[in-house]
Amino acid sequence: MPCHTDELRQVPLFSLLDDDELAVLSQQVELRSFAAKQRIYKAGDTNGPAYVMLDGEVSVTLIDEDGQEVLFSEPKHGDLFGFASMLQELPHHTTAVAVEPTTCIEIDRNDINVLIAAKPQAGLDMLTVMAGEIHNAQKVISGRAARNPNEIIDEQETFGERIADKVASFGGSWSFIILFAVTLVSYTILSNLLHNKSWDPYPYILLNLFLSMLAAIQAPVIMMSQNRQDHKDRVRSELDFEVNRRAESEIQALSRKLHYLTDLVGDIQEQVQGPNPPRRDDDLRS
Repeated sequence: MPCHTDELRQVPLFSLLDDDELAVLSQQVELRSFAAKQRIYKAGDTNGPAYVMLDGEVSVTLIDEDGQEVLFSEPKHGDLFGFASMLQELPHHTTAVAVEPTTCIEIDRNDINVLIAAKPQAGLDMLTVMAGEIHNAQKVISGRAARNPNEIIDEQETFGERIADKVASFGGSWSFIILFAVTLVSYTILSNLLHNKSWDPYPYILLNLFLSMLAAIQAPVIMMSQNRQDHKDRVRSELDFEVNRRAESEIQALSRKLHYLTDLVGDIQEQVQGPNPPRRDDDLRS
């Protein structure tokens, strides 16, 4: 059944359309209901429509290079899925399944054609919205590329973890070793000078108790600091992986452009030189 204009107005892509444009589009699109666990579309479907999420829950997944199913997105109210494949008339790369009873707006390429044919300004309005989303995505990507691992680690660090790092840093320094040695020597000398009046005569049982307590506390603190260091290394490796993946994508894009330019130069060269003249028999024999 046709969709109401109020529902279309809540879709970000159609937010700039006026009432007349929304009225034209509402007569073209359809409301679709899906039961729980029902597949909306699967990867490889050709000429499939796109969908706008109204209510319910949808899981959009894809298959990665290792053949594993990966969750691609979970559309919220007003989000589109399957839109790029619909516009490009390409097979879907993802599979969409309704997790629970779901209602969506179904849009196909012909619906967009009818809208633009009747209201040409609507095409410019939708392009304006998409341009804003592209700029937002570029800001997010540039921000992720410029992230400092140390700043991310500091943001996630708790008060206890900061104390553990400082204790472990001090416990592994020459300052601690010198202070600890001076304290032990001073303690034993003072205890020996006092003889029978000493609070801890030889064999220094109280001192051994303090040292045992210090070791019992210091060991888990050092382990906490080591775990924290492992977390730091994992954050840095994940950021390095993201940078390497983006670099690989850019290199592949540059490689495709280089091959395209090479083919284009070859075509231009053939047009400039013209067809090759037929070779004579003498030339073949030579």
